[in-house]
Amino acid sequence: MLAERARTLVVTGGSRGIGAAVARLAGSRGYHVAVNFLGHEAAARRVVQEIHSSGGRAIAIPGDVALEADILRLFQKTEEELGPIYGLVNNAGITGGFSRVEALQARSLAQVLATNVAGTILCAREAVKRMSTRHGGQGGVIINISSLAARTGGAGEWVHYAASKGAVNSFTVGLAREVASEGIRVNAVSPGLIETEIHAANGAPDRLERLSPTIPLKRPGSPTEVAEGVLWLLSDAASYTTGTILEIGGGR
Repeated sequence: MLAERARTLVVTGGSRGIGAAVARLAGSRGYHVAVNFLGHEAAARRVVQEIHSSGGRAIAIPGDVALEADILRLFQKTEEELGPIYGLVNNAGITGGFSRVEALQARSLAQVLATNVAGTILCAREAVKRMSTRHGGQGGVIINISSLAARTGGAGEWVHYAASKGAVNSFTVGLAREVASEGIRVNAVSPGLIETEIHAANGAPDRLERLSPTIPLKRPGSPTEVAEGVLWLLSDAASYTTGTILEIGGGR
């Protein structure tokens, strides 16, 4: 089902995993998609090409959401190339690697917070400036990608990452209430164990297999299953949904 009209969507961290799945699905449903990436240009170009091949419109924009200047450039270029922004999917994030808290390095913690928390907030700031009826905008939707780790805590693996996603959840609820009367809906999607490269990239390629028995549905999810939740929240079908944390985790 196509979007009712051409809507421009920014997806941060859109070259791989959940972000790429969101970008592809949005492109197939009529959205104009800005695929933000950092360090994975070839993958981002492939996502854009797949959207083009399906008849959609997309561009790839490099940028680090931990850097304010890159965020400003991302939004400016998106508007110049694709038009007014309707939606933002704050997907870019890092884990900081597996570590118990007592072994955590300050530099790693700072990077996680700069990307997952400050980056999410600053991207949302730029979206609000453009979407809010208070500023002459037409409204829009912001989706923050959180994690079930925010609820489970990530003990023994990444408490620091879980804490950053807990901040994302709090920010989601607060911002939703702040801009609800200005035509903007704000929600979060909280995935559980999903089949992406994040596990192997952090040195645990067997993590999904090891933890699958702890999931009531007895399997990890796919990026597309998460993307479907994101696209529903972006759509008019979710017009009365804001300030919600949608868990997609197989019952975990």
